[in-house]
Amino acid sequence: MTLTDHSPPRETVLVRRPGPQELRPQRTYRRRRALEAALALAVPAALILLWQLAAVQGWIDARIYPAPGTILADGWDRALAGELWPDVWATLRRVLAGYAVGAVAGYALGLLMGSLALVRAALEPLLDALYVVPKLALLPVFLNMFGLGEGPQIALVAATVFFFVWISTMAAVLAVPAGHRDAGRVFGASPWQMFRHVLLPASLPAVLVGARIAAGVAVLVIVASEQIAAADGLGHLIFDSRALFQNDVMFVGIVCVAVLGVLFSELVRLAGRFLTPWAPRDRGRSRS
Repeated sequence: MTLTDHSPPRETVLVRRPGPQELRPQRTYRRRRALEAALALAVPAALILLWQLAAVQGWIDARIYPAPGTILADGWDRALAGELWPDVWATLRRVLAGYAVGAVAGYALGLLMGSLALVRAALEPLLDALYVVPKLALLPVFLNMFGLGEGPQIALVAATVFFFVWISTMAAVLAVPAGHRDAGRVFGASPWQMFRHVLLPASLPAVLVGARIAAGVAVLVIVASEQIAAADGLGHLIFDSRALFQNDVMFVGIVCVAVLGVLFSELVRLAGRFLTPWAPRDRGRSRS
């Protein structure tokens, strides 16, 4: 005997209750930001403490890897004695000058090539070929062109920054939706108005991302260049100290390079936030 259930099928109702993020969004956001800030400070602090402990306990050779406390004390003494600032200023001066030249040239050419197909067809293969050449390999060329002194250093930074800004600018202009351009043409925008009201606001956020990346790379390149063809600067300080087995001074230079790179990159980021208030923030609320 078979029994058949003729009752209507049961319906499953899924109920989702609002969580803390929906009920108290501001409080949740502040707690998440505090957690992120704590992690950002805790991880480097833990590594530094581990390094200090390893040097003190003899787990590593403190002559080769001086303890962070020794590095800090040596850097402080050199700063008070005025021995550190000339090298910092020499590196900063070269980075700022080269960055300004390379960024302006890269933005101008990227904008031109992104807007005009014939210019892009004529120049893109040549620039692509030059882009893959390691920029440090161009230093002998710049030495022949400018001789010894500041010229080769600034030219090397400018060449490095140029390619990052050029690529990001050209790609950003090409990525502007066709509908934006069509809207400008429908309203009878002149070439300047098309640039001012369509291309510039649409492409500038992506351009500034490339400019921020270029800021960090510029510091890396100048450090390597100063090792080869400079009598001062943080790069010269690092490699000269290593040759003299002054490892504590070497690490002081490395720390200064790291701080300089972070500050310069953050300066470019803040400039981008000021210039593009309409763009999404790269450090906004967490979504997870």
